[in-house]
Amino acid sequence: MKKDFNLDQDDLVGLLKQTGVIMEGHFLLTSGRHSTCFLQCAQLLQYPQHAEKVCRLMAEPFRDENIDTVIGPAMGGVILSYETARALGARALFAERTGEGKMALRRGFRVEAGEKVLVVEDAITTGGSVQKVLDLLAGTGAEIAGVSIMIDRTSGQVDFGVPLKTLLSMEIESYAPEDCPLCRKKIPLQKPKD
Repeated sequence: MKKDFNLDQDDLVGLLKQTGVIMEGHFLLTSGRHSTCFLQCAQLLQYPQHAEKVCRLMAEPFRDENIDTVIGPAMGGVILSYETARALGARALFAERTGEGKMALRRGFRVEAGEKVLVVEDAITTGGSVQKVLDLLAGTGAEIAGVSIMIDRTSGQVDFGVPLKTLLSMEIESYAPEDCPLCRKKIPLQKPKD
């Protein structure tokens, strides 16, 4: 039986709402900024059938690029890298944060010079985690095919200097803590990744 992997923007937004990805309140983002909206993509990725569908869509623009390795930043990129790599017939890795806030390959993972690599991430606000993975890869001699993102919270404002493909672009405002109107209203700050 052939699986249907077509999903338009409305279907994707519906799937995000159905699985509880889109949350509203006062949130601390990984970037340190505050927002009225948080995207907990892990809520969707806990369902293998949804993860497979979304990752096949993330892989599609890179299908003819002969990708050797797909890598994502832990934690959001772990399942995404695995499922996207599976869709591309590639190897899946993930990078982990160091004590200095950089990304590193651990667990014996290596990327060799000349490997063609695709970077994946669930959602970006500033693109900091993706940039740290790209910085890590710059020292390996790997060829970066591009970056594939499930949700871009910046509406295309981030430029990594490589091809960037997103499934969904959303303009979600975020604030520096000192400029946050929710803090001024004394609305409790939530840390949804805790």
